[in-house]
Amino acid sequence: MSDQQPVSTGEAGLEVAASATTLPEGLRELEVIGVRHGAFAAQDGGDTSGFGGLVAPIVMPGPTERPYGEWFDAAADEIELALADRGVPMTSAVEKVVVDRGEITFFVRREHLLPFASVLRDEPALRFEMCMGVNGVHYPGDTGRELHAVYPFLSVTHNRRIRVEVTCPDGDARIPSITSVYPANDWHERETYDFFGIVFEGHPALTRIEMPDDWPGHPQRKDYPLGGIPVEYKGAEVPPPDQRRAYT
Repeated sequence: MSDQQPVSTGEAGLEVAASATTLPEGLRELEVIGVRHGAFAAQDGGDTSGFGGLVAPIVMPGPTERPYGEWFDAAADEIELALADRGVPMTSAVEKVVVDRGEITFFVRREHLLPFASVLRDEPALRFEMCMGVNGVHYPGDTGRELHAVYPFLSVTHNRRIRVEVTCPDGDARIPSITSVYPANDWHERETYDFFGIVFEGHPALTRIEMPDDWPGHPQRKDYPLGGIPVEYKGAEVPPPDQRRAYT
């Protein structure tokens, strides 16, 4: 690999150069899924700081090749063997493995999430006793996998952490609930459903947890309006950011 690896963003004149010295060992590609304009997507708001003119690619690390380093390879081997015992090939369950910033992430296909979670909890060499919750992420430019659910796991026994990431498309925002394996994820899945609209199938009571039951839409999605939403109980309306202040 050369010292500089340009990655096209799909927009004329915009490139991101990734230095080979800053990438984890074995990383061979980057995934550019969009371009970010301005700060917080607000434009023409009389910004005098210059942040409104920012143009930056939205880059995700590509799959990492073996060896992963540290204890990651032993854990991946254990997961592969345990899944095979359950009749699930590793290549079927895991889309890719990414090692980035000292952390390992398994991108798990949603239909295999439950057996994968059971392996993490039950195998003595893994023993990830705790799922620390689930966070939603919305990437409108990640076509066919716009919604991501991110699960951080902690092994108290081995003092290790891993991440599991599951994707689904906007048009079919369904991921199996893991409350049957990790019951404490109950409220976390409700919050992610509330804010991102991901339906966790099999959840015992998937209802809103932060917003009123009749609230339209899911406020943390990138296609949700930044302003102009009626303020509940006050009868007021907050204008969009680019209409709140103007300079003459």
